[in-house]
Amino acid sequence: MKIKYLGHSAFNIISEEGLNILIDPFISNNPSCTVPVEQLKPDIILVTHAHADHFGDTLEIAHNSGATIITTHELATFCEKQGFNSIGINIGGSIVIEDLIEVKMVNALHSSGIDFMEDLEEGGIATGFIITLENGKKIYHAGDTGLFGDMKTVIGDIYKPDISLIPIGDRFTMGIEDAAVAAKWLQSRIIIPMHYNTFPGIEQDVELFAKYVEDESIGTMTVPLLPGEEYTEE
Repeated sequence: MKIKYLGHSAFNIISEEGLNILIDPFISNNPSCTVPVEQLKPDIILVTHAHADHFGDTLEIAHNSGATIITTHELATFCEKQGFNSIGINIGGSIVIEDLIEVKMVNALHSSGIDFMEDLEEGGIATGFIITLENGKKIYHAGDTGLFGDMKTVIGDIYKPDISLIPIGDRFTMGIEDAAVAAKWLQSRIIIPMHYNTFPGIEQDVELFAKYVEDESIGTMTVPLLPGEEYTEE
């Protein structure tokens, strides 16, 4: 399994059996992304919410690759109207992809208007995803979110993700102190920070975040990735 960080909240995950999963593909307008849109050939695209820095290049990449888009009902309907193969799910719901992995949608505490159209449109709710791989390992992508109790009582206590990708940028999401509390609640083996240092206003000291996680958590390792870097597990 490989998790490649593309910058901001975008990740490319290759599962044990080679399923190519792209999450929140904010690529061409992402100043921290080093991978061109044309290079991305996912099987599925997961979109946590409608904001332009997450929906990003979803439609162009789906057009180039034939990927299925999995997102909220409202965004899936929007994508279908543009002629794309989309599957809508909602909080607590899940779907199995190619009999290989399960994608479950979970809460996030954030807004989700479609802000890349001429007029702001309703985009449903903001979400996160828990991806269960073929070997049973679970990856939690928190999307954009503030700290909220479900991170402990539902996502941490019930779903128990092995690897969590959580925002730390502040202003639009949790900052580093709240994100460290989230890491404590989640009790994942690995925390990969995201949604920071992309633009002015969300600059953060990732090493200080790692120290906060170390102070808050037992057995949790922070793995900061630069855009283009990968985290790999057998």
